[in-house]
Amino acid sequence: MALATQEKINNNEEVLEMVAQNNKKKISRKDSILSALAIMLEGKPGQRITTAKLAAEVGVSEAALYRHFPSKARMFEGLIDFIETAIFSQINTIKEQQKDTFVRVEHIIHFLLGFSEQNPGITRILSGDALLGENERLQLRIEHVFSKLETQLKQTLRERPTSDGQKFDMDEGVLANILLAYVEGRMNQFVRSQFKQNPTQNFKNQWSFFHKQLTQS
Repeated sequence: MALATQEKINNNEEVLEMVAQNNKKKISRKDSILSALAIMLEGKPGQRITTAKLAAEVGVSEAALYRHFPSKARMFEGLIDFIETAIFSQINTIKEQQKDTFVRVEHIIHFLLGFSEQNPGITRILSGDALLGENERLQLRIEHVFSKLETQLKQTLRERPTSDGQKFDMDEGVLANILLAYVEGRMNQFVRSQFKQNPTQNFKNQWSFFHKQLTQS
């Protein structure tokens, strides 16, 4: 009886190991699909990605794609999830490491521009270029991302009194909106120039201008 029980335990452990390996393969395949989609988006801006092209890039059938993602919209949502996690976790890190308001804002903006520069395909999603003709809820997701970014900037600016005892004369919401418009503009220029005009280009001089204006606001 004891032997039979041990055999059953061993069999159960083998089954659990097989399930774990299968889950790992599924996760790996999902990641490879999203990675391939991001790489394909680095192609010519304005070019639409079809599931047939994506399946060929991954090396699977279209049916196999849909076993991992029920629709192309869900694939884009997977990339938007990545965007949100990457951006907001780094912003939290910046806020933890930097206490000066102006340094925080500078680092946040420079990070966003650098993130865009390092991820051209992702920038096409952020700019909306890659979402033309796709499910409307994807545009709403991106609007939500930028809304959260604006809130983060506004909150950072509002915390200035705890940094240097000063307060802005201008409403922090207005200032945050101007800063975010700059970031979006640089991203759009990056896409429009077919990734030739880097978002971080001339950042040092441009931030110097913004810093001067902020201290006078």
